[in-house]
Amino acid sequence: MRSEVLNSRSGLGLASFFLALVLMFGMGINKAEAQSNSRGLPDFSDLVDRVGPAVVNIRTTQKVTQNPQGQPGFPGMDPNDPFFEFFRRFMPPGTPMPGQQAPRGGQQAPDREVPSGVGSGFVIDSDGYLLTNHHVVDGAESIIVTFPDKREFKGKVIGSDQRTDVALVKIEGKSLPFLKIGNVNNTKVGQWVVAIGSPFGLENSVTAGIVSAKGRDTGEYLPFIQTDVAVNPGNSGGPLLNLDGEVIGINSQIYSRTGGFMGISFAIPIDEAMRVAKQLRESGKVSRGRIGVGIGEVDKDVAKALGLDSAVGALVGSVGKDSPADKAGVIAGDIILRFDGKKVVKASDLPRIVGETKPGSKVNMVLWRKGAEKTVPIIVAEFESEAAKPSAAPAEKPKPVEADKLGLTVTDPTAQEKTALNLTGGVVVRNATGVAAGSGIAAGDVILRVGRTDITSAKQFADLVKAIPKGQAAPMLVRRGENSFFVVITP
Repeated sequence: MRSEVLNSRSGLGLASFFLALVLMFGMGINKAEAQSNSRGLPDFSDLVDRVGPAVVNIRTTQKVTQNPQGQPGFPGMDPNDPFFEFFRRFMPPGTPMPGQQAPRGGQQAPDREVPSGVGSGFVIDSDGYLLTNHHVVDGAESIIVTFPDKREFKGKVIGSDQRTDVALVKIEGKSLPFLKIGNVNNTKVGQWVVAIGSPFGLENSVTAGIVSAKGRDTGEYLPFIQTDVAVNPGNSGGPLLNLDGEVIGINSQIYSRTGGFMGISFAIPIDEAMRVAKQLRESGKVSRGRIGVGIGEVDKDVAKALGLDSAVGALVGSVGKDSPADKAGVIAGDIILRFDGKKVVKASDLPRIVGETKPGSKVNMVLWRKGAEKTVPIIVAEFESEAAKPSAAPAEKPKPVEADKLGLTVTDPTAQEKTALNLTGGVVVRNATGVAAGSGIAAGDVILRVGRTDITSAKQFADLVKAIPKGQAAPMLVRRGENSFFVVITP
């Protein structure tokens, strides 16, 4: 009996224990749910109330020739015609329609201004300076800036930079609302962001999303901020804001196959835009540095073959004649690791770093050449376009030398080739088969280096190839046209 009572009490104690666990577990779930619900999705209403007054709508106009029928640029064509919009967009103003004649005697009606575009912008100080995109104001005859409270101002372009797609506009106003500039470096992938603008002319539209990526290279000069914020035509030039209401970017591009939003948009980092705006405000133009090199990426195979610990830096493919790099002794095949103390992690970093360097500055550049670092001083010049050099067809027929192990037939360069390509050494590939062709080497390529040895003649090249052990990777510096790159071949 006593044992039964004990067992009963023991069972009651266990039941109470498990009940307590269930209650505690349930309370934990409820607490977690409550915390989750308390966090929830962010409410952007207060943020929009604070920053909205400083975001503007930008309308632009252009002058077009008006024909006698009163329609801009298209004589005798009804604007209700389904092809009117096509011709308006794709034919120059004043072009007669098929089968029509231009006005006689060269007479035409006076020019008039017509709407040419709609975009967005935002004020960056109380004196009336605002930022937008270059493509929003490019070619505009007049700019109308409208605030959310319906005040309108006439805008003047202080300066515009096509390369970064940034424009600085001034309106005459005092004590205007303006936005605070944020720190892009503090922005993290996954954070909430907000865009305000005029998509399709719908003023003061607010959309939200998250930062999808940072430092996204799209082939442009800048490392874009990628988001999933809905951005459409008309959002261009508007601000991308963090949850503190600070501008971290200027909405500039979308990835689309239809012309509308498809889930990916790009913004110009505000720190880059403000650097451009500062120069535009001071001088009306942007001055950038250049060193005169053509560059490419360094892949893992090339890095390993050249003794680099990782695939970093910018591979020099070509060096402009008499350019700063040429004068500093930079040669094709060098890998630029650092410029003015800044690391070059990938090739696209170098144009930005050099571009931000003041022309005339003398800085140090760290190269990787033949298995070792080399520091060279270089004087940065001002950016300008460089003309491509013409190539000349060979008139000589030099004796070919075969490198059977790789499937190559090479010759010494002719005098014409040396002059046209500015060569001081190397061999010209006349035929490529086997391993060489499989590695991407083709007839017309110039092989400048095998491993760490510069090539001076076809015979020397054949001897070097013959000495490569079977199965051992051999990096070769190959020039094609004006550019050079490494090819790793394993006999």
